[in-house]
Amino acid sequence: MNLVDIYFQLKNDVQYIENELEKSIDTRTLELYLSSTHLLKAGGKRIRPVFVLLGGKWGEYDVTRLKHVAVPLELIHMATLVHDDVVDNADKRRGKDTVRAKWDNRVAMYTGDYLLARALVIATELPDPQLHRILSKAIVEMCRGEIEQVRDLHNWQQDFRTYLRRIKRKTALLIAISCQLGAVASGAKPELVRKMFQYGYNVGMAFQITDDILDFTGTEKQLGKPAGSDLRQGNITLPAFYTAHFGKARDRFQNWLAQGTFWDHVDEAIQLVRADEGIGYSHALAQRYIDRAKSALADLPDNQTKKSLLEIANFIVDRKF
Repeated sequence: MNLVDIYFQLKNDVQYIENELEKSIDTRTLELYLSSTHLLKAGGKRIRPVFVLLGGKWGEYDVTRLKHVAVPLELIHMATLVHDDVVDNADKRRGKDTVRAKWDNRVAMYTGDYLLARALVIATELPDPQLHRILSKAIVEMCRGEIEQVRDLHNWQQDFRTYLRRIKRKTALLIAISCQLGAVASGAKPELVRKMFQYGYNVGMAFQITDDILDFTGTEKQLGKPAGSDLRQGNITLPAFYTAHFGKARDRFQNWLAQGTFWDHVDEAIQLVRADEGIGYSHALAQRYIDRAKSALADLPDNQTKKSLLEIANFIVDRKF
């Protein structure tokens, strides 16, 4: 089984969520409608809604109820993407023009705000205080993660713990609550809700670390943007951090940094990271998180849902895009 098989098994419900996403951004304000639709049509894995659906399998499964979680979480993810593109001055995402490139920064920022607002409105359709507490706390933490990334741009003195905390807030938390809130919305038992969060958190950490690896090892066609884009923008991710402090190319990196000339050598630095031990170290750490995710599922019944969650975990670290 691979990711396509998992999506095929959920095909009708995934398409239902996709249709609900289209409805959710409908508005008479033409500019907002066009910019939001442009972002939606750019595609994506929709992995967060899939996690909601699979989390919902541990309780009383009802896609018409789960949509009030799946749609908001994907909208929140989309909002972070469009805001990120403004911060990063990015012109391409998934090989297509970003909202800021097609319109401008002002339209992009308000598009992100609109998507976030729509997410909160849709979530209110489920009158469950626990759900809203989890969602609101996660949004706060995500904002903290984004600010931390801005603060640490070009900062080679940040430590390993700072990196892990940042990717937890920026990426892992939203995936974790996708699994968790699917279980909450379906009325799953508290122990299952807890295990879904643990699984999602560890998968989310591995997902972002793998993204950071692919930013160096992937092709522009695979990534939809030039390789090494994060480093060019000053975002120090794990492969580059490891190379600069512990890798074979450490002395080169440290000399450039000491002389204040690193950014004059960024193209060479990207090639050094691609060939250095930081890639292997990052792969190993991502696999450790995947192993922890699988451990969270160990005591659960051996059914199709568990099998799908295990296969997604494998996909996360093996993917090339």
